[in-house]
Amino acid sequence: MRSTTLAATLVLVSACSGGHGRDDTCVHGGGTLMPLAPGPRSVNTVFMIVMENKNSSQIRANPSAPYINTVLLPAASYAAQYFNPPGIHPSEPNYLWLEGGTNYGIHDDADPASHHLPNKDHLVSLLTQAGISWKAYQEGIDGTECPLVSDGLYAARHNPLLFFDDVTNRNDSRSVACISHVRPLQELATDLQSRSVARYNFVTPDLCNDMHNSSGCPTSDPVSNGDAWLSQWVPRILQSAAYRDGGAIFIVWDESEDDGQPSGMIALSPAAKGGGYSNSIHYTHSSMLRTLQEIFDVGPLLCDAADAADLSDLFRAFP
Repeated sequence: MRSTTLAATLVLVSACSGGHGRDDTCVHGGGTLMPLAPGPRSVNTVFMIVMENKNSSQIRANPSAPYINTVLLPAASYAAQYFNPPGIHPSEPNYLWLEGGTNYGIHDDADPASHHLPNKDHLVSLLTQAGISWKAYQEGIDGTECPLVSDGLYAARHNPLLFFDDVTNRNDSRSVACISHVRPLQELATDLQSRSVARYNFVTPDLCNDMHNSSGCPTSDPVSNGDAWLSQWVPRILQSAAYRDGGAIFIVWDESEDDGQPSGMIALSPAAKGGGYSNSIHYTHSSMLRTLQEIFDVGPLLCDAADAADLSDLFRAFP
């Protein structure tokens, strides 16, 4: 596992101010400067897998999820009190929150044509500016165009990166930048084998495999379908050089099925405490975003991420 030293980086602490449709940035606290904590870089590559619409109580000890309960949780660190932001529903604003620490004033699941944003205050924009590679792997697309329109079991609302004009060249299905970054899921297997994965990898299964649908899928049990998908794809990542050499997998559910109930968050990494370690710290999607910004050392801290606890307690070594 690589270990290099992070220089202290001053970042503008910010909280959300803006709605969608404007080039708003997130500012508060009078522009107070706050350093990201320096330390050893223990995570170099991140795989973010987002599942759908389950309370953690619907997953834990559920016989429909044998892989999660008998393989992943005993090996992982996990959060017992991880929540989607209060009152934020349905899926789309939660995915946007993972990318920018806010829902940008969006409260529905419409495709990017209805909600594409000029904002550059979001994670992959910061990664691009810092020269850090990233990709989104989406199940159900063919990779010939920027997949801006939901089709069949593919849901554009489950890829927050598509809502930003700097990724899609203002909602252009022919955007070269989008097509190069947003790729079919099956290419992840090839990229893992060829050691060509990006440092940040955002992965979303289709509507059957993310625990969303209960009809038209391999079984009528959405938890079982998602668990089976994880049992196929997580081992491919775990066996890769990218994971062994400073990798981390975060498995997150976008929102709970019932307001006020925790959803799931599982962290696997050579740098994690693992062994079934869990805590009762209150986390939200803002915690995940802050953690990603700290791992990649990119700022300013975005919107609500500035005020959130990071996930460092789940790790033995953390930036």
